Amino acid sequence: METRKRKPGYYLALIALLLAVLVVLLGAYTRLTHAGLGCPDWPGCYGFIAVPQSETQLAHAELHFPEAPVEAHKGWNEMVHRYFAGALGLLILALAGHALLRRGRDGQPLKLPLLLLGVVVAQAAFGMWTVTLKLWPQVVTAHLLGGFTTLALLFLLTLRLSGGPLVMPPLVPRLRHLAALGLVLVIGQVALGGWVSSNYAAVACIDLPTCHGQWWPAMDFANGFHLTQHIGPNYLGGQLDSDARTAIHMTHRLGALAVSLVLLGLAWQLWRHDLGRLAGLLLALLALQISLGVSNVLLHLPLPVAVAHNAGGAALLLSMVLVNYRLRALPVAARVETQTTSSRAALAPTPIVQVGK
Repeated sequence: METRKRKPGYYLALIALLLAVLVVLLGAYTRLTHAGLGCPDWPGCYGFIAVPQSETQLAHAELHFPEAPVEAHKGWNEMVHRYFAGALGLLILALAGHALLRRGRDGQPLKLPLLLLGVVVAQAAFGMWTVTLKLWPQVVTAHLLGGFTTLALLFLLTLRLSGGPLVMPPLVPRLRHLAALGLVLVIGQVALGGWVSSNYAAVACIDLPTCHGQWWPAMDFANGFHLTQHIGPNYLGGQLDSDARTAIHMTHRLGALAVSLVLLGLAWQLWRHDLGRLAGLLLALLALQISLGVSNVLLHLPLPVAVAHNAGGAALLLSMVLVNYRLRALPVAARVETQTTSSRAALAPTPIVQVGK
């Protein structure tokens, strides 16, 4: 086993990654406590940098936002999330600046930090639209996906800067294809989870494995996945009827089944190719996420379990990023090592053989 040296910027990327985890969890907590409109404006709160507290500030808020009375606990949930998201944006800006300064040196990634910066700028826009468009489900779901994207890209950047150990197991192309499929399905399931959350469909079914006592209940897929909903109404609490929410919930369940089957097959293949640790990690996270999902249904979405379910989705996504990184980066590293060894052999002096008289 060979260990590569960590590259400059690794610890900055690691701190940003940990902060991104916190931001994702705070975002989930904000959604689940119905605090997405805790502040009716952006980026401040009723025109202030913090939630209004004094009599003068409260009077100002009532005058300028009469339709949105101050609820301090919801306002603070929203503002704390914004504070940490802003700090994360500054760290990612620093990572992009560092990459530009060191471009072309020590194999430092450049495109990835710049992509991260672009994603964060888009995230800020979606954060604003989440408020100004009053929790329009399309924007809320895109905002959630942007948060998970930021987290995944930061994890990938941390891996590339880490200089971790190189382990080169025998690999086959179909294993990499299966891992890529697993990653795509997990991303799709995260998107479905965001759509469930933004349309308040998590408790549309309160029994398992059936829904409303039926294996295939009445469902309205046309309205459940109507992506051109009108902009304008306040979507806090949702606008869809029961059958539409049931369709969203059941689609998320079917997605979970598809993800489980593919990841179980991937874990088996990883184990067969001497990647038992990755297989064990994948199985543990999958089992945890399924357990949390079942608990959400049977316990009617308790806040700690619902937040943990969001964290489990993030962890499962990161595990798939790790699997794909290891399966795709290692063959490249192996080729580089082979080329380096060949170059050294070519430069070695040729031994002189003396022929006896």
